[in-house]
Amino acid sequence: MGPLESALSTYRSAAFCFADLLARIPKDDWGEAGLGVWDLRALVGHAGRALSTVTAYLHQPASREVLTSPERYFALVTRTTLSSSPDAVAERGRQAGRQLGADPAAAIRVLVDDSLLALENSGDVLIETIAGGIYLRNYLPTRTFELAVHSLDVAGAAGLTLALPAQVLLEAAGLAARIAVERGDGVCVLTALTGRRALPSGFTVV
Repeated sequence: MGPLESALSTYRSAAFCFADLLARIPKDDWGEAGLGVWDLRALVGHAGRALSTVTAYLHQPASREVLTSPERYFALVTRTTLSSSPDAVAERGRQAGRQLGADPAAAIRVLVDDSLLALENSGDVLIETIAGGIYLRNYLPTRTFELAVHSLDVAGAAGLTLALPAQVLLEAAGLAARIAVERGDGVCVLTALTGRRALPSGFTVV
């Protein structure tokens, strides 16, 4: 299995896991607390961009490769996100949640189907993202990462159990470590994972 096929297989598993999780949320719980200032609907709306951007970016070819790895993508996107006001980021999540309509779980299932349909026979194309050009084989792991992390967020907020597929957890955890190295925090993470010292308060790789 080549790099693109592997990335696509893992992304597909993450997308189906996310959609199946949302189908378990009671219809009256979408207004409950989600993450930070977001309720569950807004959190899921934000997470849904991990699906919708795949479909959108496949229609945006890039002229040159700027981002040579998933971790490089996150290093640049994090800087872009930090330049946005917290209120603006929060409002985008709420707006995305409202756009899911009366049945958020069903709307996400449509986004899953749309993205997988768009990926059929797409090949390893060079696409234009918010942070620059990147090959699809390197972009899909960033979407798997987002789906994995936010699936855990949603499950925790909704009080649901969740077992991420092993291939999804392996890819997301590995990417988190590589992001840390890309940011210059590799030693900090390695020593924490091996029990040498605790991570600093508030530490995050994204």
